[in-house]
Amino acid sequence: MSPMLSRTEGTVVRRMFRRAPGRWPSGAVIAIAGGIAAATVIAPTVIAPAAHARPATPAAKHSAVQASAATQGSAATQGSAAAQASAATQGSAATQGSAATEDRQTAPIVNWGLSGTASATNAESSNPAANAIDGDAGTKWCTSSWTGTLTVDLGQVRTLTDLGITLDASSPSASATIQLAATSGNWQQIRALRDIALDPGNPMYFPLPSTVQARYASLTVFSDTGADVCVGEFRAFGPDPAASGMYEGGDLSFTPQELAAGATFTYQGRPGTPVTIMREAGANYVRMRLWVNPPAGYSDLATDLSLARRVHEAGMKIYLDIMYSDFWADPQHQDIPAAWQGQDLAQLTATVKSYTQQVISAFAQQGTPADIVSIGNEIRNGILWPIGEVNCTNCGGWNNLAQLLKAGVAGAQAGNPNGHKLLIMMHYDQGGNSALSTAFYSQLTSLGVPFDVIGLSYYPFFHGAISAMRANVDSLAAKFGRPIIIAETQYAWTLANGNSPLGDSTGDFVWQTSQLSPGYPASPGGQLSFVTDELSILAQIPGGLGAGLFYWAPDWIPGVPWTPGPGIGSPNVNLTLFNFEGAALPSIGIFQNPAAVCERNSPGSSPCVVGG
Repeated sequence: MSPMLSRTEGTVVRRMFRRAPGRWPSGAVIAIAGGIAAATVIAPTVIAPAAHARPATPAAKHSAVQASAATQGSAATQGSAAAQASAATQGSAATQGSAATEDRQTAPIVNWGLSGTASATNAESSNPAANAIDGDAGTKWCTSSWTGTLTVDLGQVRTLTDLGITLDASSPSASATIQLAATSGNWQQIRALRDIALDPGNPMYFPLPSTVQARYASLTVFSDTGADVCVGEFRAFGPDPAASGMYEGGDLSFTPQELAAGATFTYQGRPGTPVTIMREAGANYVRMRLWVNPPAGYSDLATDLSLARRVHEAGMKIYLDIMYSDFWADPQHQDIPAAWQGQDLAQLTATVKSYTQQVISAFAQQGTPADIVSIGNEIRNGILWPIGEVNCTNCGGWNNLAQLLKAGVAGAQAGNPNGHKLLIMMHYDQGGNSALSTAFYSQLTSLGVPFDVIGLSYYPFFHGAISAMRANVDSLAAKFGRPIIIAETQYAWTLANGNSPLGDSTGDFVWQTSQLSPGYPASPGGQLSFVTDELSILAQIPGGLGAGLFYWAPDWIPGVPWTPGPGIGSPNVNLTLFNFEGAALPSIGIFQNPAAVCERNSPGSSPCVVGG
């Protein structure tokens, strides 16, 4: 992502400045695949604990989950995505195998609802039962009367730790009862899930008394006003051992500048840096961008090498995003570095290979080798314009671009030390557009460009609904058979502009409710719910090809401008995982079980709602 542009459908037009009660019918079975979380899993117990049982704490529950996770497979995934990376591309650096299984030893928590089927006793014709478990809280199942029951079949018995519900913002308040069953019709009532109060708009979580096994869930809702009740999403959380190899991290390229500017960061009241805090919160990777010769203080090779040492000290791996430009590069700008100006295609090809080899080698020589590298950033319209530009007239064209990309791949492989696994990514920006994404990767494969991983930018305020992203990644996996990473994503935790107190006029990317995704409010809770829904979608891509997710600039709080100059700020300050003062938001837990994150921040509340 570049702060220079804001995007509209099919085009990129970046902008910097604003503004501008009781009885259960044989009801609904619901299972939801929530966010990816490093959770230990308890040996599953009976489907229904005793009605008087007191809910276990998240720590107690999750410390035991691992034992059962080892015995439970994923119906949606037959292995970790990264384990297939080596087979995806002939001759690529990743053909030695995948390091994914080394990154995570605990089973992520996902929303198993995505793998299920849903039916209902009644529904509005335009809002069917299937909408309640499609991974998008912006779609909804609506009853066609004051009450109704949703039943979800997860396809097989699953280990469940928590449940979640988002009532549509336009729905009346409602009461509800949830039942679970391991076999059809054998409903068991959990006392804490009887006559629960549901308020519209905010994601809500319900801890189960202990880890249970269930195939079916039923949700019966009763309107408080007599109007139809609309459920945006019903989630059933549980461990998925097959997703244990996912790459999860953030782009912390701004961290050196934030610390140099005097910014302080805390997590649960304890001081730290974005690197150490993200690690403690569950990340296993850090993404960093690299410019050739940027303005002083911005991400050059020396800065990145220093950051890489901090990343390795924290026990994380490195995803390097090489931009092949002196400053911001994206679908709107891919400028040739000043030192490379005047070179023809042959010369640029040699320069790209040599530069990439030197960069990858520099990381390796200091003991911090790159583990993923993207050859260019958001290269929908090519790199090194106009020679490597595409989708234009009188410019280089696809053959030129393919030649330059192949040179970058060759350089990365040449600089990578023997025996080290390096995954090559090709990064495209239209994460919610299946037709454009398919066309792009079809061009690359037809021209023989070698790569291991498909990388997508997906910003809902630019690229559309999360359901469109799901359709895209599922389609890409089926067509190309390669691991897929969401290389950039964000969501707003507030619509306030933190730049204003600093006296600059920089507007935010997201500043009005029309830019939000329905079902996900501009709050830490909405942010947490959105990203964990993304992770559940990735975890259940067919073939186990969902490889990971990177949150863009979670650390870019007010004080560091997108470009040098007086009165310039960041358009990103309300999309971070820290508040304006640097305190980690509850949504720092995007790589954890969202229900556990909620319970930690609002202990003892049920339903649990993540506050600010």
